[in-house]
Amino acid sequence: MRKLLGAWTGLVLVTLYVPIAVMGVFSFNASRRPRWTGFTLDWYRKTLGDHNIQDAVWKTLVLAAASTVLAVALGTAAALAARRSFPGKRLWNTLVSLPVMVPDIVMGIGLFALFHALGTGLSLATAVIAHATFNLSYVAIVVSARLQGTDRTLELAAQDLGATPWGAFRKVTFPAILPGVVSGALLAFTLSFDDFVITYFTAGTGNMTLPWKVYAMAARMGVTPEINAVSTLILGASLVLVVAALRLSRVPVTGGGR
Repeated sequence: MRKLLGAWTGLVLVTLYVPIAVMGVFSFNASRRPRWTGFTLDWYRKTLGDHNIQDAVWKTLVLAAASTVLAVALGTAAALAARRSFPGKRLWNTLVSLPVMVPDIVMGIGLFALFHALGTGLSLATAVIAHATFNLSYVAIVVSARLQGTDRTLELAAQDLGATPWGAFRKVTFPAILPGVVSGALLAFTLSFDDFVITYFTAGTGNMTLPWKVYAMAARMGVTPEINAVSTLILGASLVLVVAALRLSRVPVTGGGR
C-alpha cells in the first residue's frame, strides 16, 4: 500500500510539474521549433527589450500595487470586525470569504455588468476595484488566522494602563498581526499580478496587462519561445512572492514582537 501511494504521489507530481519544467526548458531553446537545438538567452533579451511587453508589465504592476493597498485596508478591517461576537457573525464571515469560492468567470462577468449598469467606463481604475474585490477575501482570511493566534488580553491590559483603544491597537495588536497583513498583501499582489479573466472583463481596451498580453500572443502566434520566456519570468516572480507570504504567515508572535 505504501509503495502504491508513493507511486500515485509521484504520478501526481509529474502531472503537475512536468509541463512547467518543459516550458522553462524550451524558453532557453535556440530554435523556435519544439526540438532542442542548443542553449540561448536570446528569447529573454528579446522579451525584456519589447516595448509592448514593458508597457504591459508596468500596467500590471500598477494594477497589482493599487489593488493590493485597497484589498489590505478592506480585508484587514473585515478581519478585525469579525474579531468580536455579534449577531450575524457567521453570515458575515461567509460573505467575506465567498469570493474565494466564486469562479473567476462569474466574478468577472458580474463586475462587468455592475460597471455597465452604473454607466462607468472600463479603465485601469475599474480593474483596481475589481481586483480589490476578490483579493480582500484572501487578506481577511490570512489576517483572521493571525488574529486567532494573538492574545487579546495584552490589548485590554494596555487600555487598563491608560492607552486609548486606537493607541492599544497601534502599539500592541497591529505589530502582532503585521506578519499576517504583509503575508496577505503578498498573496493579494501575486493573485492580481497573475489574473487574466477578471482583468479582461473590467480593464477595458488599451489596458492590456502581462497575462492578457501573453494570452493575446499565444492566440495570434501559438506557443513561441518568447511566450515561454515571459511565462517563466511570471512563474519565477509568483513563486518568490508566494514563498515569502508562506514564510511570513508562519512567524510566531508573542505580544508585539516577532
